[in-house]
Amino acid sequence: MNPRRDSLPWAAANTPGTHPGLPPRAGVGLKPAHVQAILEGAPDLGFFEVHAENYLVAGGPMHADLARIAKRYPLSIHGVGLSIGGADPLDPDHLHALRGLLDCYQPALFSEHLAWSTHGGVFWNDLLPVPYDRATLNRVCAHLDQVQETLGRRILLENPATYVEFADSTLSEAAFITELVARTGCGLLLDVNNAYVSCINHGRDVLAYLAALPLAQVGEVHLAGFHRDTDSSGDPLLIDSHGSAVDEAVWSLYAWTLARIGPQPTLIEWDNDLPVFDRLHAEARRADRLLMGLEAGLETAGDTARRISA
Repeated sequence: MNPRRDSLPWAAANTPGTHPGLPPRAGVGLKPAHVQAILEGAPDLGFFEVHAENYLVAGGPMHADLARIAKRYPLSIHGVGLSIGGADPLDPDHLHALRGLLDCYQPALFSEHLAWSTHGGVFWNDLLPVPYDRATLNRVCAHLDQVQETLGRRILLENPATYVEFADSTLSEAAFITELVARTGCGLLLDVNNAYVSCINHGRDVLAYLAALPLAQVGEVHLAGFHRDTDSSGDPLLIDSHGSAVDEAVWSLYAWTLARIGPQPTLIEWDNDLPVFDRLHAEARRADRLLMGLEAGLETAGDTARRISA
């Protein structure tokens, strides 16, 4: 059980140096192994992102480090445990603890996943897919309404990376997400890597998938690395591992996306097999060059389709 918001001594704190919004720049996830390099080097980055559930504790060195970072950089807080897609009611204690965290740090954005991770009181340490049908749509809309009302802010919902699908789905993923956004007023966290991984895994046209999403409601973009594997039939299977550099196919897809939605805050996710900070920063600088139009990459749909299918 998570602690209630009013039981956290930092919940009412007002962190100095907060920022009103994320710039259309590249950011990276804040990792404890990189904090010293960041504080000493003051790297040129647009923002830092943290996973909310790592900070739902009272005090400690991670909070001290995050408060120092928050004085210098805008923050994006990313939830991984709300289980918005689940059949169970949302955990009110978890929601109130999140509200305390957001009140403390006043991040520019808060985001969560279109996924579930709890059922019948059991927690799975994974982000599991939902069926795309009307009953699930209504439940997820109700959960999003509850989350946004409790947190007192609009949130962004992330498109998932999936490996299996439900045979009884009656809506496409893009149609499901589009209706969620229209009915709840939430925004879209567009994970380009997830889009590529899912479309390759399910044999779909990733450009058509992206074009069908509510791109006007994108508030942040994620890029990450994946692992190549094969399934039991010998077909390609991509795993959203976050343990390597962004693949060239995803960079091409990102450039294609920027040509349609313009510059957006863009996070480089690298959570496993963590490199030295300079390597992570180099990935962010590449995203910045694309965001600023300093690197050729605004390809046509045909160019991108040929590259991502290579």
